[in-house]
Amino acid sequence: MTERRSHTIRVVTYNVHRGRGLDGRTKPDRIAAVLQDIDADVVALQKVVGAGPRHGGHAEAFGAALGMGWVMAPTRQLWSHQFGNVVLSRFPIVHQLRYNLSWKTCEPRGCMRVDLDMDGVILHLYNVHFGTAILERRVQAERLASIVSDRRVTGPKIVLGDFNEWTRGPASALLSERLQGIDLSAHLRRRHTYPGIFPMVHLDHIYYQGDVEVEKVELVRSRRALIASDHLPLVATLRVAI
Repeated sequence: MTERRSHTIRVVTYNVHRGRGLDGRTKPDRIAAVLQDIDADVVALQKVVGAGPRHGGHAEAFGAALGMGWVMAPTRQLWSHQFGNVVLSRFPIVHQLRYNLSWKTCEPRGCMRVDLDMDGVILHLYNVHFGTAILERRVQAERLASIVSDRRVTGPKIVLGDFNEWTRGPASALLSERLQGIDLSAHLRRRHTYPGIFPMVHLDHIYYQGDVEVEKVELVRSRRALIASDHLPLVATLRVAI
């Protein structure tokens, strides 16, 4: 019988708001500095500006600054640039899939699945950005739960991102039924992630499925992080059985 091992990883979810801070300045290098301070193994970002006619994109700059591999899943165009979700990782990225979560005429939304090679075992990470309408999120939660629960995809799974639910609504309730969720109140005195400098609600969440144990949860409130975006980074240290 093969002896099971575990891997401790540090993950972060962060809506970077196109690199635009609460001071009105667009400074992707400031976002990169926040991420460097966090020193995570896997980074899930939302609202990232990608490649286009004016520059190579913020995703490329983040990858270079952090020395990490990265992949992007655009959901739409912004100023003729790609725009969407990004995952950066210190583990090899062996596969990527994009899932369309768009609903009716609302802004296009998506989920990206990135498969990471952890010592020969695959960790599936789902980076999500839900919409702002309650009915939209309900449909997106159903789709996401079905995607993550696909039995053909085996092994540990981590689901994280900006779920845009201001209170515990139908999307949060459904996902909590289908997946294991990190209860921020069990780990943090201050749990709100939005808006950055004076956060009043938490829109950013981390769920998981499989043999995953939560060791620590952090909400980054450094002076730089409070101003760099309209969200604060949510960080978790997880022990994943492999």
